[in-house]
Amino acid sequence: MATSNPAFSRNAAFGAPGALAASRTLSDNDLQDMYNKPSAGSQDTGHMTYEDTITKTGIAFAVLLVAAAVGWMIPILAIPGAIAGLVLGLVNTFKKEPSVPLILLFSVAQGLFVGGISVLFDAMSEGIVTQAILATLVVVGVTLALFRSGKIRASKKATKIFLIAMVGYAAFSLINFGLVAFTGADSMRSGTLGVVIGLLAVLMAAYSLVLDFDFVQKGVQNRAPRKYGWSAAFGIVLTVVWLYMELLRIFAILRGE
Repeated sequence: MATSNPAFSRNAAFGAPGALAASRTLSDNDLQDMYNKPSAGSQDTGHMTYEDTITKTGIAFAVLLVAAAVGWMIPILAIPGAIAGLVLGLVNTFKKEPSVPLILLFSVAQGLFVGGISVLFDAMSEGIVTQAILATLVVVGVTLALFRSGKIRASKKATKIFLIAMVGYAAFSLINFGLVAFTGADSMRSGTLGVVIGLLAVLMAAYSLVLDFDFVQKGVQNRAPRKYGWSAAFGIVLTVVWLYMELLRIFAILRGE
């Protein structure tokens, strides 16, 4: 009996009896040519792939680095960069569909902020920026290696703990910001306490990276639309910048700055 399923009707194994026979008339050369063709990529399928997501993430970081160079030369741009980054970060986080222009603008804002802040830290303690960059690359590399090896994975229990910790960290940051604004002293983020809090923040950022990698893996496995590769790029940029800033702060505390 004929089937109305279009997927089956396009497949020789589920089509008319002659269709399967016709498919067997392919020559050896035809079969070899089919075998040699590259596998379908995101352009062909419209779905997320690792390669396409890496490309999108690379573009976002390239934009960030160019903006960071500008911020390094004009440190005052760190202030509008921080404000724009906060607004665009919230917009991109709660947006249902990823917006490429908004994500790239977020990278620009983060780059201006990172570049401006970095030059100030480097002026206070030469070489500290290089240390923070290397440490960030190490943490990202180790986290990715552990994730790929299956030694660390995102779990419901760990994610629940992470979210609770994030709420606590956000509340602490607001309180500390208020103290700095009214007293001018960053006592809660200095000394031993500051290092401990910074290390906890680094651990949270590392787990946030695990969630980002898990998002990419599930997106590829579930054949999510290709556009969500930009969502992954946004998440990774956001997490890496957070990680870098925490490491920069830790090194500054350890150097007595």
